Amino acid sequence: MTFQKRTHDCGALRLTHSGETVTLNGWAHRIRNLGGVCFVDLRDRTGLTQAIFDPAKFSDLDEIRHECCLEVTGTVAARQPETRNPKMETGDVELQVMSYQILGPAKPIPFPVSDEDQMTTVNEELRVKYRYLDLRRPSMYRRLAIRANLISQMRKYLDAKGFVEVETPIITKSTPEGARDYLVAYRLDPGKWYALPQSPQQYKQLLMVSGVEKYYQIAKCFRDESQRADRQPEFTQLDIEMSFCSQEDVLNLAEGIIRTCMNHTIEAFGLDKEPLVEFPRLTYDESMRLYGSDKPDLRFGLPLFDLTDISANSGFGVFKNAIEVGGVVKAVRYPGGAQLSRKEISVLEEFAKEFGAKGLAVTTVVEESGEVQLSGGIAKFLSTEESQAIIKRGQVEVGDLIAFVADGESTAYNVLSRLRLEIGSRLGLRDPRKLAFAWILDFPLVEWESESGRWSPAHHPFTMPKAEDLAKLEDDPGAVRADCYDLVCNGSELASGSIRIHRADIQERIFDLLKIDRATQQERFGHILDAFSYGAPPHGGIAPGIDRLIMLLTNTENIREVIAFPKTGGGYDPMMDAPSTIDPQQWAELGLRLG
Repeated sequence: MTFQKRTHDCGALRLTHSGETVTLNGWAHRIRNLGGVCFVDLRDRTGLTQAIFDPAKFSDLDEIRHECCLEVTGTVAARQPETRNPKMETGDVELQVMSYQILGPAKPIPFPVSDEDQMTTVNEELRVKYRYLDLRRPSMYRRLAIRANLISQMRKYLDAKGFVEVETPIITKSTPEGARDYLVAYRLDPGKWYALPQSPQQYKQLLMVSGVEKYYQIAKCFRDESQRADRQPEFTQLDIEMSFCSQEDVLNLAEGIIRTCMNHTIEAFGLDKEPLVEFPRLTYDESMRLYGSDKPDLRFGLPLFDLTDISANSGFGVFKNAIEVGGVVKAVRYPGGAQLSRKEISVLEEFAKEFGAKGLAVTTVVEESGEVQLSGGIAKFLSTEESQAIIKRGQVEVGDLIAFVADGESTAYNVLSRLRLEIGSRLGLRDPRKLAFAWILDFPLVEWESESGRWSPAHHPFTMPKAEDLAKLEDDPGAVRADCYDLVCNGSELASGSIRIHRADIQERIFDLLKIDRATQQERFGHILDAFSYGAPPHGGIAPGIDRLIMLLTNTENIREVIAFPKTGGGYDPMMDAPSTIDPQQWAELGLRLG
């Protein structure tokens, strides 16, 4: 097939092109056949141009269907003032068609690509099944372009800092690090398997042993775990590792790259976001105490407050009983919540129960006879002294509602952190224009798993304990802090990193603590333990999640919206019908059988 190649993009024509003969290539975005004249908005990746077809000249216009691919040649003409369209960048001109050719005919489309508003009602699995059509929508293409720009800026930033981009293997050894591995059968030796990497963690550490010193990679990672709105079985991260560095070096580098590159993308695309400034820092303990979460949304205040000491001898039995069995009493204020109806408060109570609370105690803050007091709800069970102490501790104001949870500490944090976010949403405090980044530091090295009766790494097993806590590793592991750090924003984790273990003796002590016996250590990790015995440098790194950064920039709550070809629930790809069965010959070649 021969066709005339475009002389201009569809989004390029302006009044200055009037009178020129041009050729456009693109898709029939919108068609309006009015009998005496036929209008077709022709679309390519740059925008739209309105093309006018004269039915007296063309007898086969019925063959032009929505989303068919066209070559159109015509003369650019200025629109009449009353027909100009200020919503289109090309809205001052139109193309009077002299000739055209259908390059690719189109069947009736399964959903309206030309109408963004209608897309909110289209089933998501249908959109993913026909992703090649879904990606034709300008909003989807724009997300891809924003993503490409951000990655390009990241590469420029790191290249200028002397980092070297190194690709690491996609098929590797299975060394379970938390999530399940995706496994690939090895045909030449049935019974052996490759795994897809959950991250390039061990490879980037080995690159540091290799003397690369400054490494980065736009890395694909694979984790077989439950999906949610911000998680996919395969995802992309900016992987960074550097030698002879301190935690401060990594934080400064990561903050610089995120702030510089995101601000560039915000400006380049005119995104409705406030520029990023300095990132505050909180310890893990501070973050949990103030917000009940290690990924707090700092666009607004409303910190939690602890009333355990005040309520130890409370006349309210729920508080006293919870504390006697080792629980806590914590609370959050709801500004203006005193106006909530009984029904609205019941909704909050059910919300709290959904996340594990046995109930939600409430009271309101009022002013009577010039004195601030608690009123309603549990106020009648509290002494004057207890009520005044609560008012002072919570820094509450008249008109507030106070919500209390008396339970185990983890439950109280989980419920109140979620309730705080719900209050912030209801009051419009979670401004999408703000990107409130913050560092969370000094995480615990390990966490106790009561079900398995063993310690597990809070991040991963290659994280260096803080030097001053190393002596506690065997005797009091729960008190050991890690040299690790998370970058969070608006309630989500955006990056995680640490200073790594670079000595075999310390790495073996960590594996011992995790109940990984010496034989298993050699089987799974012998390569890295051996490498550490050949002059390994101190090193550390971080890995910002690119998909989640794009979600923030585009105000998208679903990670599938920022990935070209995502998976739906359960890791299924309806477009390719994957995963799928394989034929008997492939089973035989792999030395496998089903069942």
